Amino acid sequence: QVQLVESGGGLVRPGGSLRLSCAASGMIFSTYRVGWYRQAPGKQRELVAVIVSGGSTNYADSVKGRFTISRDNGKNTVYLQMNSLKPEDTAVYYCNVGRGVMDYWGKGTLVTVSS
Repeated sequence: QVQLVESGGGLVRPGGSLRLSCAASGMIFSTYRVGWYRQAPGKQRELVAVIVSGGSTNYADSVKGRFTISRDNGKNTVYLQMNSLKPEDTAVYYCNVGRGVMDYWGKGTLVTVSS
């Protein structure tokens, strides 16, 4: 049974940093693409960052230069390092892991950026 468990969310002041983690189980993690999405109140879920096959990364324009996605296949974990956080980064952040038509989501972790 595939499970994804996010952690690392919380309240942070503008300009601060957080690191999100997503621990995966029940899969051969290294063969899956991994990504982070977010959903702000009243808005649609949007892609934040993804590591595609071959290891290349893609980022939303709004987070380029501030966020970094990485993975540790030995720990079955994907990370999102978030720096220079802004109030508009406030959202529930979801981990996504997929391969072909298979697509799995975590339950999300709340990030609130506020002074």
